[in-house]
Amino acid sequence: MATSRRSMMPGALLTDFYQFTMAYALWRAGRACARACFEASFRRAPFGGGGALSAGLADCVAFVQGFRIDAEDIDFLRAHLPDYVSDEFYAFLSGLDASDVVLHALQEGTVAFPQVPLLRVDGPLCLLQLLETPLLNFINYASLVATNAARFRLAAGSRVELMELGLRRAQGPNGALSASRYAYLGGFDATSNVLAAQVHGVPLAGTQAHSYITAFSGLHDLTTRELAVPDGGPTVDLLALSLEWRPRVCSLLGRAERDARDGELAAFVSYAQAFPRRLLLLVDTYSVHGSGTVNFCAVALALATLGLRAVGVRLDSGDLARQSLEVRAAFRCCAQSFELPWFSELKIVASNDVNEEKILAYNKQGHAIDCFGVGTALVTCERQPSLGCIYKLVELDGVPRCKLTEDEEKTTLPGRKAPYRLYGDDGRAVLDVLLGVEELAPRAGQLLPCRLLRPLGEQSLVRPSRVAPLHTTFWDRGRVCSPLLPLKELRAMSAASLGELGAEHKDLEAPTPYPVAVSEKIWALLEEMRRP
Repeated sequence: MATSRRSMMPGALLTDFYQFTMAYALWRAGRACARACFEASFRRAPFGGGGALSAGLADCVAFVQGFRIDAEDIDFLRAHLPDYVSDEFYAFLSGLDASDVVLHALQEGTVAFPQVPLLRVDGPLCLLQLLETPLLNFINYASLVATNAARFRLAAGSRVELMELGLRRAQGPNGALSASRYAYLGGFDATSNVLAAQVHGVPLAGTQAHSYITAFSGLHDLTTRELAVPDGGPTVDLLALSLEWRPRVCSLLGRAERDARDGELAAFVSYAQAFPRRLLLLVDTYSVHGSGTVNFCAVALALATLGLRAVGVRLDSGDLARQSLEVRAAFRCCAQSFELPWFSELKIVASNDVNEEKILAYNKQGHAIDCFGVGTALVTCERQPSLGCIYKLVELDGVPRCKLTEDEEKTTLPGRKAPYRLYGDDGRAVLDVLLGVEELAPRAGQLLPCRLLRPLGEQSLVRPSRVAPLHTTFWDRGRVCSPLLPLKELRAMSAASLGELGAEHKDLEAPTPYPVAVSEKIWALLEEMRRP
């Protein structure tokens, strides 16, 4: 389906009501068109980690591009704002668009750290206030899911595939579509969500449910026993061939054939008839050891005699690590005894309420799993349901602004800022630094004095081998001015961005905080604004 992100965007009323009450107050006070700058960032990295993957930019740009308050919106606002609000204010709202807005941002898939702006938006104060809630909505969940997915990827390692299965557990259809997109960006390989595959181009994958297996109670439930081999091969009795193989498999593996369920075998044969080249079967409906593995091997070996290779099995209950090792051992026995080397490498998929902690535990225990299917823990971000991005005014009519509070963590940094990433001789990222937009950018090989934000105010001297600006201008007064990359490229970018970090910053259990600093000029400005 060729659907643009702009056409999928909700309207301008996707915001909090107080944004419109403030808009009226600003307009009435003559401050609506003051030139403002807001920055969006987060205070703490999610999931106890070191950073987060920036995501949601494409939706931000699409929303800004299509921002209009139409006549129907105005009628709704009239019904909810006080009667004395004048027609002139509604006329002002009707004329608002993003033709005087500039949006700078981290490219999606870039690792971000606390207090480094994900977005910087310049434009009229009233309009930027109306954009606050939707922009936060777009980046909060997207960045959280992408980060969660990246953590799963780090836990699983590069060898193991990750499949997103969260549609039925996600927060509604929109949440499910977003989860599929941003899980892929964060490192997952495929989704079971057909609509997400159609809309976002995420690779599609799936097996079958237990209900398919239990729909067959015996061999008599097969409507046909035959398989017409694709590409002009012979028609064979697949059930008879599978029944010939089953006692041989049982003898080889030391299993009792009486424990192998005929209904399960019928289901497996039926599915093999439908997908002879894509056979991946759920083997834990009754007993992985006594029935599922035996029946799968029988059908897979029957296909092998016809020159067809099965894909593998899925485990969905019990001790996944132990079962995977047992199943792999069975595959290897069959491979050796029946002289089919590829049989030992059949895929094992595991999908029993998998979360990050379980994957780490399976790694320590040892397993033979090739692919984890992850649903609830991924799409609901059950360990931390919100990223908590903030959107704060940092400049108004050229004058720096900041929030000063007794809670030091909630103090914001004044002025429009440009973030840079500094790299060491080994190519690893060593520091992010925020400079005022008017300051000269750091240069490779030159000493840069700065102030760390953790511990707050500590002086540091850095001589980078390479410097990369982190912000790109994506929207500039009515036009998209930088390309929004395809999802596959963003996925590769996220992997590359994570690869720039030292292992200590990516540790899933006790990461070393990545240093973020500000220039001496911004630090001096903050100190000045703190003085009464």
